[in-house]
Amino acid sequence: MGKVHERIDGRLRAFVEAQPMFFVATAPSGADGHVNVSPKGIAGSFVVLDEHTVAYLDLTASGSETIAHLRDNGRITLMFCAFQGPPNIVRLYGRGRFVTLYDEGFTELAALFPETRGARAVIVVDVDRISDSCGYGVPLMSLEGERELLPQYMERKGLEGQADYRRLKNRTSIDGLPSFDMDPEPSAL
Repeated sequence: MGKVHERIDGRLRAFVEAQPMFFVATAPSGADGHVNVSPKGIAGSFVVLDEHTVAYLDLTASGSETIAHLRDNGRITLMFCAFQGPPNIVRLYGRGRFVTLYDEGFTELAALFPETRGARAVIVVDVDRISDSCGYGVPLMSLEGERELLPQYMERKGLEGQADYRRLKNRTSIDGLPSFDMDPEPSAL
């Protein structure tokens, strides 16, 4: 049954790195904001940096709740479920930070991921609690394949089109918190 682990190594590392999908949970401070849970699943978008640090590639998309919540309080949980093989759930609790495509260090972090089209940031999590549980309630499912829609969509937009999209959809969270507002304004003609 459930166990708390001191580090991400061996079996735990192999398990989280092998999962084709994981979930990210964050919430703003206070009692009134919305809790957010986001599925992540583009192959190669998650890496274990060391026994207490993980990172994943954050792609430009219709929302930016995770960045807003990390700006607000830094709290984050990642959850990995075994949909094939022996049942298992691993949760990584910690403090997150983001390195945007405009920040020093982004290029080095982005190089860890095979797919970067549409990347707006890398989320880095300093993990302070690692636990697993039985996963008996998680259904068995098979993976048909990757959806390549998001990276292709962002590639078609181009860099300036992606920035326009982020300025339109990613500046604030659904609760009005500042989120991805780092894109410079387009040059005046």
